[in-house]
Amino acid sequence: MIIGEAGAAAQALWGDVLDNSGRVYGGGGKGGRFQMDPEELSSVIGQWEDLLDKIVEDGDKIHSLVFTPKLAPGEDSASGSFASTSGDSIAALQRQNDSMRKYAQEYIKKLKAAQTKTVATDQGMSDTFKA
Repeated sequence: MIIGEAGAAAQALWGDVLDNSGRVYGGGGKGGRFQMDPEELSSVIGQWEDLLDKIVEDGDKIHSLVFTPKLAPGEDSASGSFASTSGDSIAALQRQNDSMRKYAQEYIKKLKAAQTKTVATDQGMSDTFKA
């Protein structure tokens, strides 16, 4: 039940959202769980795999920067400081890219494990109803 003028206005605009409880995504269920159809799960896995490909491509570009022979534009101390700061930034970027790559790889593993469990559960349930 929505109370007050703001609530009444929201209810007039969107209806009573509590009466229409659809599927909950993103940790809204018990224990932080969420639900997806098998097709949705396959799509999400594909999106994460595409993202991982981009992260790996970026990592290759970053890796090539690490081995750039000369970062300093000149021989003076300001140029040396620039090169040192640039090198530190590139190293930090590489660490961040490595972290993202590992996260994406682990998340894809978890999604694929969930997909395997979903398929096995669906097959088990369908076998139950076969004559």
